[in-house]
Amino acid sequence: MALSFSKMNTKLNADLGLKPGLQPLASMDDSPVVSSAAPVSGSGDGELLDAYSRAVVKAADQVSHSVVNIEVRKQVKGREDARAGSGSGFIISPDGLVLTNSHVVHGADKIEVTLDDGRRPDAHLVGEDPETDLAVLRIYAPNLTAAKLGESKSLRVGQLAIAIGNPYGFQYTVTAGVVSALGRSLRANSGRLMDDIIQTDAALNPGNSGGPLVNSRGEVIGVNSAVILPAQGICFAIAIDTAKYVTGWLVKEGKIRRSYIGVGGQNVKIHRRVVRYHSLPVETGLLVVSVEPGSPAERAGLQVGDVIFEFDGQPVAGIDALHKLLTDSRIGIRTALGAIRHTEKLALAIVPAESQWREQ
Repeated sequence: MALSFSKMNTKLNADLGLKPGLQPLASMDDSPVVSSAAPVSGSGDGELLDAYSRAVVKAADQVSHSVVNIEVRKQVKGREDARAGSGSGFIISPDGLVLTNSHVVHGADKIEVTLDDGRRPDAHLVGEDPETDLAVLRIYAPNLTAAKLGESKSLRVGQLAIAIGNPYGFQYTVTAGVVSALGRSLRANSGRLMDDIIQTDAALNPGNSGGPLVNSRGEVIGVNSAVILPAQGICFAIAIDTAKYVTGWLVKEGKIRRSYIGVGGQNVKIHRRVVRYHSLPVETGLLVVSVEPGSPAERAGLQVGDVIFEFDGQPVAGIDALHKLLTDSRIGIRTALGAIRHTEKLALAIVPAESQWREQ
């Protein structure tokens, strides 16, 4: 049942934490607020504002028909079909491929997609990669409009950034800001570090996840992914160049192949005397705090307390450096690994296996 305007206003006040009687906006019966300031003379500022507005409107018009609303349902004990969350996504091909965040659809028993014209086509998960927080869906519907994908490698700090999504269920909401920083890193749910993250001050809220971040030409430059809740204007998007690479593999194989060696560790500083005596390439390394039974690390002879400082001839200053080296090209390949045990330098041979992501 639709709320009356007065009831809706009361509900908005409650949601915003306002006391009864305080109106965040003028009601329908109130007179409009009129500024006493004189109108801006000249055309300079007005033309700049118009140009900015035109850029945002044009970009939003180009992309909005490609943006979809995603609702996820999971089986809950005692309830047949429980709504588990919602997010955004955008169509990337006319045949129905949709790009979104992995955390939006992970573990879903049912995925419901709503197009901008109200259609609710059948949808299923093609593949996901939690370690880059990306997922690809397939929807079945005619006359789909695909978003134009741009490039993130040519982005500049300060350029216009426009986010489109469905925050808190308010469908097709547009916010605008600038690219605040480039090359940020963010920790994925798996523990891996995601690189080449775009920081923007275009406002994002829960429900924006998976929606597009676009430039003034209406080209997608990122996939909106995360916000820092206590902060204002610090939001993050996965670079579209990363998304293109991951999408290709998800469509082809349904997953991204990576290698692993089966250790848990933490970054530690190596004693200066050990670094100098062995002429180590780094002053910090990865302390092994656990070794999985039957893992490549156990077969190679790694033990708890060892400090890994080198892998395949490349320095390993910590866990993130090792993650970057454990690519799909290392799967099944005998690789040299350098470690320190007490004060002794070890040269081990390890054969990384294919990683199977497990929810933390």
